[in-house]
Amino acid sequence: MLVAFSVAPSGTGRSDGSVHDAVAAAVRIVRESGLPNRTTSMFTEIEGEWDEVMRVVKDACDAVAGYGSRVSLVLKADIRPGYSGELDAKVDRLEAAIDNDG
Repeated sequence: MLVAFSVAPSGTGRSDGSVHDAVAAAVRIVRESGLPNRTTSMFTEIEGEWDEVMRVVKDACDAVAGYGSRVSLVLKADIRPGYSGELDAKVDRLEAAIDNDG
């Protein structure tokens, strides 16, 4: 399965509203998981089996919880049994389709 998620604290008490330290803590958890992953400006994507991916998402939320009084989680999942390597393969298929139309 592929999961794209974003996690951030609120109620941080910071006047500038910055959450980069909390997000860094979450991304560190993802990277240390050993699962295929990618972080962009808006989401972190991770690939693996249901239980292992959801464990990483939970651990990332737990890491962020220490930075505020609430945690916001946005999650989107592509559950496709029998497929792996889709973190890159989906993008490769899209790029090939774009190239074929040009």
